[in-house]
Amino acid sequence: MDLKLKGRKALVTGASRGIGLRIARQFSEEGVDLGICARTRTDVDQTVAELKSKGVNVIGDAVDITDRDALVRWINSSAERLGGLDIFVSNVSAGPGEGGEIGWRKLFEADMMGAVRGCETALPWLRKSDAGAIVLISSISGVMSKPLQAPGIYAYGSMKAALIAYGAQLSKGLAKEGIRVNIVSPGPIYFEGGPWDHIKKGMPEAYEDAMKQCVIGRLGTPEEVASAVVFLASPVSGFTVGQNLHVDGGYMQHIAF
Repeated sequence: MDLKLKGRKALVTGASRGIGLRIARQFSEEGVDLGICARTRTDVDQTVAELKSKGVNVIGDAVDITDRDALVRWINSSAERLGGLDIFVSNVSAGPGEGGEIGWRKLFEADMMGAVRGCETALPWLRKSDAGAIVLISSISGVMSKPLQAPGIYAYGSMKAALIAYGAQLSKGLAKEGIRVNIVSPGPIYFEGGPWDHIKKGMPEAYEDAMKQCVIGRLGTPEEVASAVVFLASPVSGFTVGQNLHVDGGYMQHIAF
């Protein structure tokens, strides 16, 4: 399928590993010029070199997205260097793992305010596009009432729920301007060095339970999440607005009305 993405310009936050890296890879394979960021310069440089081999223009910077001024500078600078912007993907998450108020604050700044500040800064550029799109990466933790028992998981689920609400509300305001907003909520996604790799090693019972809950019989891959993101961001998905797409192998066993 031709997703009509060739020549488009996209920004992806947290794109040096995991789901973010796979999103950037799939965009590059579709001929999209990219701006990426992550916290570590070495990781960014390696990713830029890999993606450029696909024959697209790629720029990358080391950015802490919880630093408001740094995030704003990066988005504006990247859009200028790319010659415009069609797609913004907010992918960075502080993730669960730290309990107490510190964990809540880290997740609020990274997951929630990183998305809000990112969207607000990207909007003037997206308004110039004839196919502007925003995709927010949330989690099924944002809609689950029985979360995995781990430090910081309540804060994580709460912030992901807020992100879903924000994206849905934002989508209604921007649709009339020709900018589509959608959310992708992954379920248990396994990759080496990722959260579910750590759970497999440190909480094997929780890992086995997740395997059982995924009715497809396995955990997902970051490539499968990336495929959903790239499709939703593409002009081919032009009639899809304000949706929260679960990419979870059937983990959420409910009827999604």
